[in-house]
Amino acid sequence: MAIGGDFLTTQEVSGLLGVEARQVRGLAEAGAITRVARGIFDRTSVERYRAERGSGRTRTWAEHTAWGAVALLSGAAPLGLGDVQTSRLRAALRDITDPTDLALRLRDRASVTTWSGHRSVIDRVRAELVVPGRQWLGLVEDATIVDGYIHADRIADVVRRCRLVEDTTGLITLRSTSMDIDFIKSLAALNRTLAAVDAATSLDPRERGVGVQVLLGRLELFRENGRG
Repeated sequence: MAIGGDFLTTQEVSGLLGVEARQVRGLAEAGAITRVARGIFDRTSVERYRAERGSGRTRTWAEHTAWGAVALLSGAAPLGLGDVQTSRLRAALRDITDPTDLALRLRDRASVTTWSGHRSVIDRVRAELVVPGRQWLGLVEDATIVDGYIHADRIADVVRRCRLVEDTTGLITLRSTSMDIDFIKSLAALNRTLAAVDAATSLDPRERGVGVQVLLGRLELFRENGRG
């Protein structure tokens, strides 16, 4: 039976994600997707999971490796990776031709959650985050939407002080990571690579398309520079 609208049945989720029904239940129990009733799931949480996780066949990189890849594509030195790791990562990046595949490999750079809050706290929350600007990608900024990185040690405090409520349809996206936040800030300010990585898994088709195209260009540039 199809539910439609904002909700999906177990069977529909199973078809969208390419997993068995028992795995759908496991994803809900783990908090990866939101179950609103027995056998009924929040459509937005499922679509977000699919955008960020793909088919599940792509092997993801560990957090520090993922950030190392973002740094290399940005033209910066990785933080916390040895020479051997960096060399292997360079080789792996040169072999990647599909920007969507790259975006999926980078997904564990941060844990993504969405929240709702009173409009009066939007600017306060934004000030707490590293926000890769949409203007890098030629996209218009929306003052009602917040999307940025925060260190994992600080997220609980920000949620408490700003009285945020976790909400799959919320306009506040917090990307929690244990990576040095100043390093992330430097990458966000360097060029449009990090903004493109975020956009490449957006639920908005236009934004996703822009992100994918920018990542494709960064991959091609990386390969070209590697030949020299």
